[in-house]
Amino acid sequence: MKRVLVCSLAGMAMLVPGPGAGFVRADVWSDGHTVARPVPRPLPERPGNIHLDDEAANVKTPEDVPATAVRYRVVNDLGRELGAERLEKTQNQPPDVISLGRPGIGWYRVEFLDEAGREVAWTTAAVLARLAAPTPQDSPVCVDSATSWFASNNPADQRRLASLAALAGVNWIRDRLTWGHIETSHGRFTSQETTYDTAASIQNEFGLKVLQVWHLSPAWAADKTLDGDNPAKRFPRDLRHVYSFCKGVAQRYRGRVQAWEPWNEANIEMFGPHTVDEMCSYQKAAYLGFKAGDPDVTVGWNVYCTAPTPVHTQGLADNGAWAYFDTYNIHTYDWHEEYPRLWEPARRAAAGKPLWITEADRGAKYQSPEPWCELSREDELNKACYIAQAYAMSMFAGSQRHFQFILGNFHETWNGVQFGLLRKDMTPRPAYCALAAVGRLMAGAKIIGRLPLADKPDVHIYAFKAMPDGQARDVLVAWAEKRVDWPQRGKTSAPFSLPESVEPLAVYDYMGRSLPQTPNELGGAATFILLAPGETGKLGLEAPPAASATDGAAQASAAGPIVLQLAMPLANLVKVHPVEWSEGHEYQIDRAKPFTLQFYAYNFSPTPTQGRVAVRRQPDGWHLSQTAWELAIAPGERVGFAADLTIPADSATQGPTESSIILGGDFTGTAAAVLAFRIHGK
Repeated sequence: MKRVLVCSLAGMAMLVPGPGAGFVRADVWSDGHTVARPVPRPLPERPGNIHLDDEAANVKTPEDVPATAVRYRVVNDLGRELGAERLEKTQNQPPDVISLGRPGIGWYRVEFLDEAGREVAWTTAAVLARLAAPTPQDSPVCVDSATSWFASNNPADQRRLASLAALAGVNWIRDRLTWGHIETSHGRFTSQETTYDTAASIQNEFGLKVLQVWHLSPAWAADKTLDGDNPAKRFPRDLRHVYSFCKGVAQRYRGRVQAWEPWNEANIEMFGPHTVDEMCSYQKAAYLGFKAGDPDVTVGWNVYCTAPTPVHTQGLADNGAWAYFDTYNIHTYDWHEEYPRLWEPARRAAAGKPLWITEADRGAKYQSPEPWCELSREDELNKACYIAQAYAMSMFAGSQRHFQFILGNFHETWNGVQFGLLRKDMTPRPAYCALAAVGRLMAGAKIIGRLPLADKPDVHIYAFKAMPDGQARDVLVAWAEKRVDWPQRGKTSAPFSLPESVEPLAVYDYMGRSLPQTPNELGGAATFILLAPGETGKLGLEAPPAASATDGAAQASAAGPIVLQLAMPLANLVKVHPVEWSEGHEYQIDRAKPFTLQFYAYNFSPTPTQGRVAVRRQPDGWHLSQTAWELAIAPGERVGFAADLTIPADSATQGPTESSIILGGDFTGTAAAVLAFRIHGK
């Protein structure tokens, strides 16, 4: 039985968002990149059985349909049978193609049945609305695809994936790269065309902007002395390698890759682990390299994963890292209802720059064996409902670009979770159709606010400015859902009505199907309500979360060519969890024993420089054998310096001590350099 909630927009008090509401002014920010982007057309072969609503839908018969299949039936996402027919076989073989006619926008499952009516095989298809206008260059609707890996050295499949992304109204697409495949030894870049080259060109051809990332160091740049038996998971210790590579790939892919993330999820053990100061020093070298190779490229933060923490945010501020990224990038696998609360440290870390969510999902457990790893029918639909909810709440919580993870069929065996919007043969799961509805109806969306319903926590109504079907509209995205996990989702409903003064221009369901009128009940499947521009001003909207008051200090920092680095052995890293579901790493040394801290200062400028590095702050009672160093650094070189640190035995009596040391560098003709790091005493 559904639990019913009462919800009406009528009679709400007016709440007007203040100036600059939200940590970035979404009405003025732009990523600055424009690509040639026509209205997408499907490939002639119609990969994935995906068609447009103004053409006949023809479904390719799967290769695994057995001879026992004698008929087929077609059902939609609601399980409603749309028709059933006998299979017209030739030499006991089913036809290559089955025509569905024009069933309308939506997702369809084609089931093949034997004489007893048992299902012996099945496939899926989708019908999308033909986009009425090119996807806006500033649309927040993006997707992770990893095309270079999913379709490695397979341009035909790369084209199919790019086409399916474009048809869904995607703006940016995220790819993957392996460093060692491009730079085979220090300074030697392959002249051969690679899977990354073809994928970048193809994705641009389909009007997609490309965000590229990697997470492995090449063998020639790894340091087993400091990083043990698997140094490829760690940043190269010599940041000159980082600068050189980033400069080289920025030049190689200029005009084809519009944005870069210089590492993936560096804070967690799977892709590191790395401390905050390591991430900051690495980011600085990468940023300077990218901008040297292509001043116009967008450089994102080397993505942070797990729940954002105040500790990480403070580390960025202490290290003056704000000047070395154009966008602050994080990943989230939390429930979207928690985005506004959980992302407060991320909004502070962004310090007024755009927040990009470059992986986002809440994976559901798959039910069938590998390699298909299919979801249950119930979870397929719940996942489709999740899509619009996640994009809407992400934008309210502060994101400027939201990348759903992931387009292709991808599962993790260690936790039994399926993430893919497409199946193994690129046929669609319902969530792909839901993405296409978001791409079309929230095209170019910018958050206005949400309806404050504190007394109805299960009802969610968000308002946007957008360009659905190429027309300027106010768009309401509305649904009802409890804060529960997959098995309990989709069981909430709430009566719904608009004020009489608000007249919808059009209404659509979560698949993008036109509805004859505004529904009188909300459920987990979102409803899109299109209004004339400015109509949401009649509703009492709560503004998005505002920027932190501490952003000014971060914004005052400036990028300079001198980068300071602490090189600590991996053995001295310890995992920490500042908040629930977070993961970070910090240094740990023995108390009462001198420990040598090895530092480096890099000069990423074309001219020699000299200056002084000095300790600006250290914990009371801690002893450093040296607190200032005079250095001269040639162009493109680094200079090492060191000090012995002793943490007194009595510095902490209750568990490990953690504190920070900050070094500042002043060099001729450049902005000040800074290095801040935290150490535990054990």
